[in-house]
Amino acid sequence: MDSPAHGEVIVTGMSNQEFLDKYARAGCIGLAGGATLIDWAIRRAERHIDDDAKWSLWSHSFLFQGVRADAQHWVIESDLEVHRKHIRLGVQENRMEKYYDEKHQRNLAVLDFGLTEAQLALVLREALDLVHDREQYSLREIFGVLKGLRHEETRDRENPLARKRSLFCSAFVRHLFSRAGVDLTPGIADKHTTPEDIFRTPLPHTRYVLQRDEPKPKVGLRARLRQRVKGRIERMKSRRKGGLAKGGI
Repeated sequence: MDSPAHGEVIVTGMSNQEFLDKYARAGCIGLAGGATLIDWAIRRAERHIDDDAKWSLWSHSFLFQGVRADAQHWVIESDLEVHRKHIRLGVQENRMEKYYDEKHQRNLAVLDFGLTEAQLALVLREALDLVHDREQYSLREIFGVLKGLRHEETRDRENPLARKRSLFCSAFVRHLFSRAGVDLTPGIADKHTTPEDIFRTPLPHTRYVLQRDEPKPKVGLRARLRQRVKGRIERMKSRRKGGLAKGGI
C-alpha cells in the first residue's frame, strides 16, 4: 500500500480527536475507514487496486476547511447522511468532530500536499461554490466505479454512469485539487477515483496515518449489504413521499 511520499508518520496510542487536532489543517485531505457494511463493501472492492488483493483501509475522503469563528475545525465533503427526519445527499459542511468516534471511524489519515496560499484559496473557493450549488452525491456513479475496479484498463475513461452536477467523495476531492492545478491520480478518470487511489497518489506529500487492527466482517457481507442498502432506499423513498404529502418539494 506504499506510495512515494516525502514522509509518512504512523501514529498509535491516540484517540481520533487527538490525532485530528494535531495533524489536520486547512487544505489537507482526510481519509477515513468506516466500520459500517457499506464502508466494508467499498474497502473490499478496492482490493482490486492492490497487487496482493488486500482490502483497503479507506472508504471515504474529504477536505479539511480549517478552524472557523466557532473555534471548531470544519470539513467539506460529499457524503450520504440519513438522520431520523433529515437526509443530506451531496456536498456539505460538517464539524470535524464527526470523525471523533473510534467505533465508527476505525482508521484515519491526513495527507498534506503543502499547498500555497493561492492554491488553498482556489480549493476552498471551489468547495464552497459546490456547497452553495448543492452538488449531489451519485450512488449511480459508485456502481460505475465498482465496475471499473474489476476492469483496470477502463479506469482512464469516463465513468459510464457519470451524471452532471454529481460528485461522490473521492471524485469531489480530486475535482477540488484539479482546480488548483494538482492532479492527485494521473491516469485515472475523475469519476473512477477511489479513496485508495488518493492514498496511493504519486505526488510528493506528507501523510499521517492512524491505523487500528480490526477483524473483517463475518461471512455473508454481500447479502447483508444488499438488504441494508435496500432498506435505506425504501426509507428514503418513504420519507420523500411523506414530504410531498405534506406539501414539500
